[in-house]
Formats: sequence, C-alpha cells, structure tokens
Amino acid sequence: MVKILLTGRPGVGKTTVIRKAVASGLSIAGGFFTEEIRQGGQRLGFRVKDLHTGEEGLLAHVDHRNGPRVGKYTVDVASFARIGVEALRQAATRQGCIIMDEIGKMELSSKAFAEVAAELMESDHAILATIPAIRHPLLDRLRARPDATVIEVTLSNRDSLPGRIVELLKSGSRQARRE
Repeated sequence: MVKILLTGRPGVGKTTVIRKAVASGLSIAGGFFTEEIRQGGQRLGFRVKDLHTGEEGLLAHVDHRNGPRVGKYTVDVASFARIGVEALRQAATRQGCIIMDEIGKMELSSKAFAEVAAELMESDHAILATIPAIRHPLLDRLRARPDATVIEVTLSNRDSLPGRIVELLKSGSRQARRE
C-alpha cells in the first residue's frame, strides 16, 4: 500500500493538506491530528485528537511539568499514548488509510508511538503522515523506504495536493516518488 509522507517548513500547511484530503471522502481507518493550543495569539502547546472517536488530550504545553522537553514545550507522554497511540492501534484493526499528523520530535518522545508508527509503516495499510524536515533515525528510515512517497508541501503546491494525494491513495500505487 501507499505510504505518503508530507514534509515542509513549519506552518506551510501540511496538516491542512491532510485535513482536506480526509474531507474529500477518503476512506479512513483512523489515526490522529495534532492541533495548536493558542491563547491571545500566543501558541502555548499542542493537543492530540483521535480521528475516529473525537477524543482529545494534551500532547505538549509550556506549563506542563512532567516529561521530555522539546523546545519550550514539555510533552505529556501518557496523554499522547492514551489518545494518539491508542488511535493508531485501533486504526490498525480497521480498513482504510491511517493518518499520523505528525511523526515529529514531540510524538517520538513516546517509545510506544515510535514502535507503533514503525509497525504501521510495515503493514498493508495506506498511510498518510506528516514529518518534519529534521534528521532523526526513524524519520530517515521512513524517507528511505522504497514504498514511501515523500512530498514537500510548499505555498505553490499545497492547494493542489489534497486531490493528488487522494488519487495516489485510491490507486494503491507502490511506486515511490520523491517530489
């Protein structure tokens, strides 16, 4: 099955591209989205949301005190495991595309997430995920997979990508592409 990894600079619209692809009627098994927590125009953290149940939990926050730090944020590994990792485990039992937004530094603070993400990439499920443009052993392995289609999201292509992604996922093509 197709494994699509969207990359690009922060704020370019990777998550928006995935949301539009999902909204187009793509068959989704489940997974998760991450969303910013903002107050007064200032980003304070991130929450994780299970696509299937709608359940939300804390991923990271500037005021959270227990857990690994990523920049100014502290990751709530337990909350992420309860929502995000469990969403992926449940999605693996259903038919359709699995969404991982995102496979980044905060999420990779969870050993359980890293293991489940690696297992899902080996599965027969179609995967649509976002990854940062950083170097990391797992991310480097994912980019190098022969069945991975790595697409850089830019300001000039982000509006056309949702339709193209849906086509790639529906075609089930295993041909790797680098764009």
